[in-house]
Amino acid sequence: MEREVLAWLEDIIQSIDEIEIFLPENRNFYEFQNDLKTRKAIERNIEIIGEAVSRVLRVHPEVKITNARKIVDTRNRIIHGYDSVSEEIIWAIATKDLLKLREEVAELLNW
Repeated sequence: MEREVLAWLEDIIQSIDEIEIFLPENRNFYEFQNDLKTRKAIERNIEIIGEAVSRVLRVHPEVKITNARKIVDTRNRIIHGYDSVSEEIIWAIATKDLLKLREEVAELLNW
């Protein structure tokens, strides 16, 4: 796989790792909701993930990433429809959806 594609996949892993670091230790939604810095940091990393997925798929459309379209759409919504992004959706992505993505990307890196 091309060097730039590998770099984008590594960006996804790094952003997922950073989200894990930023999340409240006890995974409390109320804490997350009331911490502007954490919310913005997690949103930024979701933007990076969405952009990286989009770039990977542009170069290799055959790559299988579960919910790839939703990932890219979420990135676009954060960037372009920032006033319509719900904290609940960001929380669900950060606490539930990223584990599978990390596993898939790790497999792709070993391709």
